[in-house]
Amino acid sequence: MVNLAAAFALSGLVILAIGENPIDVLGLMVREALGYPEAIGYTLYFTTNYIFTGLAVAVAFHCGLFNIGGEGQAYIGGLGAGLAGLVLFGWPWPAVALAGVVLAALFGAGWAFIPGWLQARRGSHIVITTIMFNFIAAAVMTWLLVDVLIKPGQQSPESRAFPPESWLPTVDRVLAGMGVTVAPSPLNLSFLLALAACVAVWLFIWHTPGGYELRTVGRNDRAAVYAGIRPGRAVIVAMLVSGALAGLVGVNEILGAQHRLILNFTNGVGFVGIAVALMGRNHPAGIVPAALLFGVLAQGGANISFDFPAVNRELVMVIQGLVILLAGALENLFRPSIEAALRRRRRDDDDGAVPAGEGRA
Repeated sequence: MVNLAAAFALSGLVILAIGENPIDVLGLMVREALGYPEAIGYTLYFTTNYIFTGLAVAVAFHCGLFNIGGEGQAYIGGLGAGLAGLVLFGWPWPAVALAGVVLAALFGAGWAFIPGWLQARRGSHIVITTIMFNFIAAAVMTWLLVDVLIKPGQQSPESRAFPPESWLPTVDRVLAGMGVTVAPSPLNLSFLLALAACVAVWLFIWHTPGGYELRTVGRNDRAAVYAGIRPGRAVIVAMLVSGALAGLVGVNEILGAQHRLILNFTNGVGFVGIAVALMGRNHPAGIVPAALLFGVLAQGGANISFDFPAVNRELVMVIQGLVILLAGALENLFRPSIEAALRRRRRDDDDGAVPAGEGRA
C-alpha cells in the first residue's frame, strides 16, 4: 500500500506539472471507472483480461520462467475462440462457449508449448522465444484475416460476425432475465470464468503434486533433480498451463465482446499481465485486486481526456508505468525504513513495559 500511495503521489506531481489539479483528475478517473453501473461493467470487462494474463505470468514465474509471450498466446487463443464461433455458426451459446473455452485454451497452450519445449530441451531462453512468438502470432493473424478468414466482399480485415444466439451472454442480459435492469456493457460471463481460473490456479500450484514440482523447480532446479523431479517436464507443463490461461482472453474478447475475429483485439493485455502478476505477488488473491486496479486505470483513463484535454492516453500510460515501477519493480524500496521503524517501536514498547512481579513506586 505504501508503494501504491507513492505511485499515485508521483502521478499527482506529474499532473500538477502540466497545469491540472491532481485531485480533480484522479477523482474523475475513479468516478469514470466506478461511479455508475455502465462504468463498473467496462472496468470489470478490462479486469477480466488482466486476470487471465496475470495468472498466466504467475504460473510460469512459479517455475522460474518469465513468460512475456502472453500477448501472442492470447492472440492465438482468440483465433481458437473465433473458429468455434465460425464453425458452430448459429449454434446456441452454451455449445459455442464450451467449444470456445476449450479451443482458446488449447490454441494458447499450443502456442506456449514451443517456447517451453525449446527452453526445456534446447536451452533457448524463454524471454527471447516468447518475445519472438508475439510477433509471429501478429503476423499469422494478419495473414489469416486478410487472405483466409476475411468476410467475402469487404476490405476490413475481419471475419463475418457471429449470430446473436451464439454470443456469450453479457451480465446485463443475464440480470435482465432475473428482473434486474442495469446499464449495458461488454462485461460478460467470462468474468466468472476468470474467477474460477483463480481458484483452479490456487488449487493447482499449492495443493497438487504437479504444482509442488513447478515450485520446486522454480526455487532450485538442482534440488528438484535430487528429489526425483524432471525440470524439463515441469517447464513444459508450466508453459502449457500459462498459455492456456492467456488464451482464455479470446473468450472474453471474441465471444463476449467483439463477436467476430478482428486484428489487434488484445491491445497489450499480455504485457499488462506482467505488471498485474508482479503487483499481485504471483498469487491469485493478489492478482484479482491488481487486475481491478489496472481495469480502473484503463476505463477511467479512456474517458478522462474529455474533461481534461491535457491528460491524454500517454499520460495515463505514465501513471500505469509509475504504478508498475513502484509497486512491482521497486517493491522493497520502503521495506528497510518500515522495518527499522517497527523495530524501534517494538524496542520502545519493551523498554516501557513493567517487568512481571514489579509494582510502580
